[in-house]
Amino acid sequence: MKKLANEALQRKTVEEFKQASKNPLIIVLDNIRSLNNVGSAFRTADAFLLEAVYLCGVTGTPPNPEIHKTALGATDTVSWKHFKSTVECIAELKQQGYTICSVEQAERSVMLHELKKYPEKKYALVFGNEVYGVEQEVIDSSDLVIEIPQFGSKHSLNVSVSIGIVCWELVR
Repeated sequence: MKKLANEALQRKTVEEFKQASKNPLIIVLDNIRSLNNVGSAFRTADAFLLEAVYLCGVTGTPPNPEIHKTALGATDTVSWKHFKSTVECIAELKQQGYTICSVEQAERSVMLHELKKYPEKKYALVFGNEVYGVEQEVIDSSDLVIEIPQFGSKHSLNVSVSIGIVCWELVR
């Protein structure tokens, strides 16, 4: 096997990305402090052709060199919006018909591999702060909570890893 050169990958241009039909999925970042994690969310949203990344609370916004370092230009392709609070963001998304899914460990959470996906639905995935996770008030406003099964001694994954895992599962 020979590794493919970038030219052979036939990636979309910025304009082609903006014009393309998107997967009906929005990433919502609930008070994410690491700008590298924010950049990674943009890059994942670009890779999976998602609708947008919504940045809430203290989450940093573009343009920012730290975000750009990991986004690698995805802030130019992926739509984004900032909200003062995640609850405000969720209220707007619900009005637009999105199913709100917080990604967290909670009572009655649905394991990711057991999640029933409905192609006609639009989803907003809420990912929480690196230390505190998704705020309880946000979980209370969610339609469901998705949990990524884990089998080791640690009780969490890096938020950027979680974003990649959950987004892949929903778009595959």
